[in-house]
Amino acid sequence: MRWIPRAVEVLDTIGRTQAGAIEEASRLCAASIGRGGVVHTFGTGHSRIPVEELFPRYGSYPGFHPIVELSMTFHTQVVGANGQRQAMFIERVEGLAEQILANFHLRPTDTMMVFSASGRNAVPIEIAAQARKAGLPVIVVTSLAQSTAAPPRHSTGTRLQDHADVVIDLCTPVADALCDVDGLDVPVGPGTSLASVAVVNEIKVRVAEILAASGALPPVLTSAALVGQEGSARLFDAAYAEHGRRAAALLRDEAAA
Repeated sequence: MRWIPRAVEVLDTIGRTQAGAIEEASRLCAASIGRGGVVHTFGTGHSRIPVEELFPRYGSYPGFHPIVELSMTFHTQVVGANGQRQAMFIERVEGLAEQILANFHLRPTDTMMVFSASGRNAVPIEIAAQARKAGLPVIVVTSLAQSTAAPPRHSTGTRLQDHADVVIDLCTPVADALCDVDGLDVPVGPGTSLASVAVVNEIKVRVAEILAASGALPPVLTSAALVGQEGSARLFDAAYAEHGRRAAALLRDEAAA
């Protein structure tokens, strides 16, 4: 066993060093969701994974608003149309974030959470910067070691964490991959997906605790194996309706754009 012990070390480090930032982020999220707002979540590349982990899936609830662009997260073609060359180019295009966010009302009562392992690509950086400019608190989940290992790529000379109110470090190494292999001069087995999923589930659980204590927790998506088919269907319908209600208030019409 090679990768799992290294992954456990990463999770242990997150638990020891990031508890304060996770608590602060959780309280920001709970405040927005508890008053009927949302936590916008955004990521490109494999940073789409924690966005989907937050909502919708079993054990999750409305209030997290996923923003994912297929042009920057569609991986399985690899080459040819919709290939990785294009996706990696697009996520570095300055000005695109403004066009993405032009679809939504950015309300200071909401929160923005941005995921990027490298913290150097233009689109996540500008999503965070635009949200902060609009008055939203910004939570950034990134690998500080990876982000600071190379010069900034954005024309402003900034990295993603420079636009954050709260920074959560994924505690993964510069190359992301966790294991050295004899005969290779580069490591294999990336760790940021596991780390980011762990972070968002810690936040999800803590936010649920805060909201449940005040009676403000939205319906939780739950398996029929636990609550029965009718109970599960009822929870799904209620959660989707609640998500739709919150999402509808975010969309800008043409006159507002």
